[in-house]
Amino acid sequence: MKKALKRIGKILLGIVAVIAVFLLGTCVYDKICLASEKDLLENQIYGQKVEVDGHRMSVYVSGEGKHTLVFMAGSGDSGPIFSFKDFADRFEDCRVVIIERFGYGFSDGFDGPRDVETRVSQNRKALEAAGVEGPFILCPHSYSGLETVCWAQNFPEEVEAIVGLDMAVPAAYDTFDDLNVSQNNSSNALMRTLRKMGIVRLLAGSRMEKEFSPEEEKTAMALVCSRYCNETYAHEADYLISDRDLVESYKMPDVPTLLIVSDGSIFNGWIDLEKEYASQISDATTVQLNCGHAVFSYEPDACEKAMRDFFNRLEK
Repeated sequence: MKKALKRIGKILLGIVAVIAVFLLGTCVYDKICLASEKDLLENQIYGQKVEVDGHRMSVYVSGEGKHTLVFMAGSGDSGPIFSFKDFADRFEDCRVVIIERFGYGFSDGFDGPRDVETRVSQNRKALEAAGVEGPFILCPHSYSGLETVCWAQNFPEEVEAIVGLDMAVPAAYDTFDDLNVSQNNSSNALMRTLRKMGIVRLLAGSRMEKEFSPEEEKTAMALVCSRYCNETYAHEADYLISDRDLVESYKMPDVPTLLIVSDGSIFNGWIDLEKEYASQISDATTVQLNCGHAVFSYEPDACEKAMRDFFNRLEK
């Protein structure tokens, strides 16, 4: 019996040792890669950095035209420019802007408040610093719907229209409570630890988009492995409930609105919430697609058509 227990103990110690060596190896390898990737992040291949509140914020600006489209990413996107660029560049006859808020993409981290009013203020400052003038057609995906609604509530003269790319309407967060926020923070802390241990690099390597050029793929990998679940992004969750309450304390902005809606697989009741939001606006159009949450990636042709039809109506 004692021999058997000793044997089991040795096996377990061996397993622990192998895991420890593996994790040490992934961590060291990740640190080496991060050091070699610093120039990729500093000299971004797309967009520019502008100064906002004493930090550098990344903004991609392209094209000229009658409309200025401002694309804003969902929560936790490590590289909004990479996420949106292919779709945004379809609109060559418009001025196209992709904002990377602090903690996202090529932008710096930020240790100050991350409430919705601060984020809107920083978005506006970034556009001004980049020489982009309004009015804007705000094009939010997912979580940035809160910023969009807040923006239109407080600065209606700057918002020509809203194009929601399966944007989260304020009511989407009505069921969120302190427990959800705590669970979200715990999940982010775990994923941040895995990133720092190099595990995220191993997992991300098999999920890079095949259409990336070699340089784009290297840069996208560098962004994921340096930004994923970082503290600045994670801090936004601490303000989610108060942000929701603030936005819902005012009337929903009555500006021309196009809601491009997914199949609702993000959670039960999503589609109904989108329709309910649209019902509060005098000039609202909804287009439902049979695809997942990132509608502009899954159905770019359908999204472009819906947006161009909407723009044509705005011009009449």
